[in-house]
Amino acid sequence: MPIYEYQCEACHDVIEAQQSLSDKPLTTCPSCTGSLKKIISRSSFQLKGGGWYSDGYSTSPGKPSSSCQTASSDAAPSCPAKESCACKCD
Repeated sequence: MPIYEYQCEACHDVIEAQQSLSDKPLTTCPSCTGSLKKIISRSSFQLKGGGWYSDGYSTSPGKPSSSCQTASSDAAPSCPAKESCACKCD
């Protein structure tokens, strides 16, 4: 179940509420009975494992960039990553 944050428009307190997606939004502050509005906060969403970010866009030293075009021919185009390319193919 997601956790939503609300801020009271009267006392400015911020409260958290664990609600299902089908629950109606809270409207009344529990401490002062003022009006609540839902606020957007930082998400706890994380990508874990060997997903697209670590495999395709990492520029760690010694690891070629995904945009690096390494080829054995002399007619290969220059690397579009340029200075950020870890493989130094230019």
